[in-house]
Amino acid sequence: MDFELSADQHAFVAAARAFAAAELAPHAAQWDRDGTFPRDTLGRAAALGFCALYAPESIGGLALPRLDATLVFEELAAADPSTTAFLTIHNMATWMLGTWGSDAVRAQWGAEMTSGRRLGSYCLTEPGAGSDAGSLTTRAVRTPDGWRIDGAKVFISGAGATDVLIVMARTGGPGPSGVSAFVVPADRPGIGYGRNEAKMGWHSQPTRAVSFDGVVVPADHLLGAEGEGFRLAMKGLDGGRLNIAACSVGAAQGALDLARAHLATRRQFGRALAEFQALQFRLADMATDLVAARQMVRLAASRLDGGSPDATAYCAMAKRFATDAGFAVCNDALQLHGGYGYLNDLPLERLVRDTRVHQILEGTNEIMRVIVARRLLDGSTDLR
Repeated sequence: MDFELSADQHAFVAAARAFAAAELAPHAAQWDRDGTFPRDTLGRAAALGFCALYAPESIGGLALPRLDATLVFEELAAADPSTTAFLTIHNMATWMLGTWGSDAVRAQWGAEMTSGRRLGSYCLTEPGAGSDAGSLTTRAVRTPDGWRIDGAKVFISGAGATDVLIVMARTGGPGPSGVSAFVVPADRPGIGYGRNEAKMGWHSQPTRAVSFDGVVVPADHLLGAEGEGFRLAMKGLDGGRLNIAACSVGAAQGALDLARAHLATRRQFGRALAEFQALQFRLADMATDLVAARQMVRLAASRLDGGSPDATAYCAMAKRFATDAGFAVCNDALQLHGGYGYLNDLPLERLVRDTRVHQILEGTNEIMRVIVARRLLDGSTDLR
């Protein structure tokens, strides 16, 4: 097993790190304070391919392995987890559209999405269907003109500021097999948007409820086949869990770098903080947990890239471990800064706020445990 990155991967890392330093780090605190959605910056990210990392080449994507995508997201999130997290969602929506969209949909939206001229949101969660996504009630009914969609979604990242919605709706009976997926232009008549939710973190991207009242889309806006929506949604979430895990690793690396510099320069009781063994031990534990999380994300990415039958379990494990560890590292880094870490003059309090939600979204970490346990117990996953 080779743990070394290739020359191309090092190049992706360097490009992402440079972009984060020039385009994200100088502005992230202001975006956080003002609630600014940095669409122009996202457009510049798209110029480097960051809006189409693993989308198919047929729509202008880079078609990179998921491992390479996690490397990019990690570097970007070290400066700004909130904006990076939206980029991961847009990448997932673009990949789904490019992989399962009809020829007409890909022709209309593919290049627009990969270029960043149009942005996408992913609409799965409902007021009564969070962790239990298979019980969603938004319904799509066939009409002479295509499909009519009625229902509501909640906690939709980017909603109201994006152009394309990937919507899961029920076209059949109860349960996962009755769910289909659709590409829905975000300005269709009958779509309504709720208020921009007041959140603990992730202030650089809006989060809104979305309602569908007799929204009509053409028949060719169905993704895949009728009844395949839940399966496609879960495939999207395998990658989405890796993406958000990578964001946690990146944020933790940013926090660790700040903590290391602080311990080296801050003096108390006539000594640098770095000379106190208790603080050395904490820094060492933070670094160890960070490296473990990073390797777990990369292992899960390699499983997903290789089409392994146990990829879903590995993605769930990586998401659970990396988001817990990433938040803990950010929180410990804040603690090492004392009162200064609590001030928004430094990025630490923002990193803590932005990473907290990673333990909830893309499936809560409790649901990640359920996924792993079920696959262990039914014998479908062997960890050796």
